[in-house]
Amino acid sequence: QVQLVESGGGSVQAGGSLSVSCTISGASGYTYSSHCMGWFRQAPGKEREAVAIIYNTLPKYSDSVKGRFTISRGYGESTVYLNLRMNSLEPEDTALYYCAARSPSGPCQGWPPALHEFTDWGQGTQVTVSS
Repeated sequence: QVQLVESGGGSVQAGGSLSVSCTISGASGYTYSSHCMGWFRQAPGKEREAVAIIYNTLPKYSDSVKGRFTISRGYGESTVYLNLRMNSLEPEDTALYYCAARSPSGPCQGWPPALHEFTDWGQGTQVTVSS
């Protein structure tokens, strides 16, 4: 069974930077590079929304974070590290950030991605941006 564990996040003032990471492990035969993965966020009282997704080396971003956030992947033995670097943070970026992966393997299905496409989710990590 695939496990996703987020880390990082925290509190920062507007204009600052943070990184969040997700360690994806488990499920032998899960060929990580061939699965669509991404970061999503949910602010209080709002629906969960996609922030950035990646398949192979091809990223896509929401308009609200384009140019400020960067998604990337790294690989270890039977492990994938999904990272999100967030620059020029704004109070509107305050939310619980989730990483997610889609099974079966295959490219991301376009933008915006449908949440139900993603079969595996982490528990979330909080990002708070103060003005």
